[in-house]
Amino acid sequence: MRIVSLLPAATEIVVALGLGEELVGVTERCALPAGLTGVAIVARGAPGVTAAGPGLPLLEVDETALVEADPDLIIGSDLCRVVTAGSRELRELAAEIDDEVEVLSLDPVSVEGVLNAIQAVGAMTEAEDAAMDVVVGLRERLQAVEAIVVGRRERGFVPPRLAALEWLDPPIAVGRWIPEQVRLAGGWELLGHEGERAAPTSWEAVREVDPEILVLMPAGLHLAETVAAWAATPRPEGWEDLRAVRDGRVFAVDGAGQFAQPGPRVVDGIEALAEIIDPLAFDGMSLPDSWARVG
Repeated sequence: MRIVSLLPAATEIVVALGLGEELVGVTERCALPAGLTGVAIVARGAPGVTAAGPGLPLLEVDETALVEADPDLIIGSDLCRVVTAGSRELRELAAEIDDEVEVLSLDPVSVEGVLNAIQAVGAMTEAEDAAMDVVVGLRERLQAVEAIVVGRRERGFVPPRLAALEWLDPPIAVGRWIPEQVRLAGGWELLGHEGERAAPTSWEAVREVDPEILVLMPAGLHLAETVAAWAATPRPEGWEDLRAVRDGRVFAVDGAGQFAQPGPRVVDGIEALAEIIDPLAFDGMSLPDSWARVG
């Protein structure tokens, strides 16, 4: 099968299922494993293309490159869109290539939905067994975190109050599966709402909830980029009075890799949050370069 992925998470899923050699097209933001070459870039930035809100600009599909890739399956998204084309536009493009080209839109709003998305890709690519193996492995990791979280609460550990921001200036509160990631990691997210879109907030709102932990996870930015962006962001009024600041519990994470996209690495994000929330119980659980303490 010839696969075009217009979503970084979909590219990760395809590779995780052992189908990397079947990728014929990706976006310029998709990360490919070392040694996988010859994959066309079919979506890239273009002058005048802007995001609907704060974050990285949306990419424009190169229709000529897409046609030349001659895909059997195009994977995109409406909710987690990276390209300007949504599922309707992609189906129109697919029909121009061949009536038999299929389009799959990955639009989960929960961690369970992310796991289902992996299985959906497996079903569309005749890799059901590989998808099941990946999902079982991710569930085992989630169960390991849950067992520690439950055990710690039974011994009196109180879930810390946490605020996570999907953008810094202006601040945007997280949505979709990210509040659930926080909950599964043992924390209590204060500003976001599970299953809903990320929504604008304010530093005044952050001051009002006064979180014990503040996590910065700008969508589209990896850890080093988040650290640099925060260093360049003016501190809001009342910053030094926040409990998280006074206690040295302000953290930057890999928003692009472990939080913003509906792929296998959402579990990496839960493990990173668990280590941030309860470092005694989860010391060493997260991957290297998953998070950093910032001021």
